[in-house]
Amino acid sequence: MRRDFMLIAIAMLLFYLTYPVFAAGSVLNIGYQPSTLHMAEIVADQKGWWQQDLKPFGITEIKEFQFPAGAPEMQAMLAGELDIAYVGVSPPITAISQGLDAKIVAGVNVNGSNLVFRKGFSYKGPQSLVGLSVATLPIGSIQDITLKKWLKENNVDVSKVKIVYLGPGDATTAIEAGKVDAVFLPQPAPAIIELDGKGKSVLAVGQMWPNAAANCLLVSGKLIREKPDLVKQIIKTHINATNYANDHPDEVAEIYAKKIGQNLTQVKYSIKTWDGRWITDPKIEIPSVLEFARVNYELNYAKKNLTEKDLFDTSFYDNLI
Repeated sequence: MRRDFMLIAIAMLLFYLTYPVFAAGSVLNIGYQPSTLHMAEIVADQKGWWQQDLKPFGITEIKEFQFPAGAPEMQAMLAGELDIAYVGVSPPITAISQGLDAKIVAGVNVNGSNLVFRKGFSYKGPQSLVGLSVATLPIGSIQDITLKKWLKENNVDVSKVKIVYLGPGDATTAIEAGKVDAVFLPQPAPAIIELDGKGKSVLAVGQMWPNAAANCLLVSGKLIREKPDLVKQIIKTHINATNYANDHPDEVAEIYAKKIGQNLTQVKYSIKTWDGRWITDPKIEIPSVLEFARVNYELNYAKKNLTEKDLFDTSFYDNLI
């Protein structure tokens, strides 16, 4: 009798000692940004697919964290606060060079940003930006890297363009208030500025850098090593949500507008006029991501010039497809 009691007591002690570990493992922390470029994450959340698809793998709670840009999102991931992130392809390069244990496992979209000039300003080529103030997302973002790369390739001295680093909401407010002359932002910000009558999109990012990788699905190395089946399902859900977005643009515009709290007309206009594409294949993004890595290194944003092996794990996607 005493022996049985002791065995039960030991079993209960072991349960309570290990319970926090199991409890922590039941939560999946997802980072994303309020942009139509991250539509797949928003669709998967609002349709309940994250919860439904990941429950068989022991995930009982999905926690979403919204970020204004990729830099703070990667800081959260470096701090261990995120398991997966929908994020621009450039910020992970800097973070991984600083020691972030994570890999790109799927593509999210290509293109999808616009250069917008304030009403009253005319665009006549890259030299038009000399002497102007241009707001874009923070240092190391895909917009920051793309803008500087494009200016340099067109023989424009970057130091002669006043680049102002802001989140998309603050940058939109700045151009509409006349505090900056132009912005280079991801959708739907350019659509909002145009429909508000405060500016005009003069160049899509695809004209600056054709088929440039924009955003990716980044997964922590810990999740990849310890829960590969869960990672596989995350990618399957991402593929499903991406396909749904491509097949139902009007419906996902409504989903996005409701969740983010933006005007539906503006969101629909953004999706109708953007030059972007929602994708899932990580291999589509490899060439331009490696170019982003090179430019990051040249600008001293990254400590070394990272390789495909440093940045990608395409094995999950390859096995699924």
